[in-house]
Amino acid sequence: MSRTILITGGAGFLGSHLVERLLAQGHRVIAYDNLMSGSTGNLQEFFRHPRFQFAQRDVIDPYDLQVDELFNFACQASPPRYQQDPLHTFKTSIFGALHAANIAVKHNTRILQASTSEIYGEPNVNPQPESYWGNVNPVGIRSCYDEGKRGAETLLTDYKRMHGIDVRIARIFNTYGPRMRPDDGRVVSNFIIQALTGKPLSIFGDGSQTRSFCYVDDLITGLLALMRLDAQPDGPVNLGNPEEFSVLELARLVLEKTGSRSRMEFHPLPSDDPTQRRPDISKARKLLDWAPGTRLEQGLEATIAYFDRQLSAAKAQTGAFA
Repeated sequence: MSRTILITGGAGFLGSHLVERLLAQGHRVIAYDNLMSGSTGNLQEFFRHPRFQFAQRDVIDPYDLQVDELFNFACQASPPRYQQDPLHTFKTSIFGALHAANIAVKHNTRILQASTSEIYGEPNVNPQPESYWGNVNPVGIRSCYDEGKRGAETLLTDYKRMHGIDVRIARIFNTYGPRMRPDDGRVVSNFIIQALTGKPLSIFGDGSQTRSFCYVDDLITGLLALMRLDAQPDGPVNLGNPEEFSVLELARLVLEKTGSRSRMEFHPLPSDDPTQRRPDISKARKLLDWAPGTRLEQGLEATIAYFDRQLSAAKAQTGAFA
């Protein structure tokens, strides 16, 4: 059945992949984005599509739109970027969730809220199940994002209790793939760009900290399975890849896949940067029959090829990558 679907943050990395998948499924898709971190370039191939609309809009400001489903993805997710304007980051999470909830009350819209593994903070439990309440610094430099997402979960859950709205919360773990910003400060894109340009790979701390990397196509499949589930799940659902890699292992793999001779350069670990991240996806396996199928080696090859094309195109136009 064809639906009318709004994606806030629709010009971003994840949002643009959602646009692509939903259009391919025959839905009418509307994308909102303030373009602080999203790019219309991610949506270029869809602008002439008869079932696609785009509007430059900030979800901090009230809006009203009658849609069947709303994917609330608006928020900068790159630590260097969301720390540049922490007040805007926090407001995006809270007011974005509030406006989405009001639309759900008014129009009976089903919501999927993009939450994050960052709500677990520096975990004392590994892997992290949805039942773990986390260990977050509420006044640290990353708090605008971590606590903003925690607040959005609280707000939407209370709206569900009080008004009966249909809310699904996805706690998304580290995701990578084509359409990531080359300058967004996340480890996969950082390493690939540095390796392809012959610069040292910036490793923070000693590189023993771990992450679990999920390829974007797998994540989109999980998100759609969660949105389309007949009954609302009981609480949030982790979506990510349970395979755990150290940052050093990732660096070596990127060097291998790119054939780069870049050296590794070590820097102090940033404040509140978690040293361990691995999802327990038992709930997603049971409820959604979902698990990621793309190995890190495969996903990196596709992501490296994407950035290599971007670098070549930029060099052809300007002589340098910007």
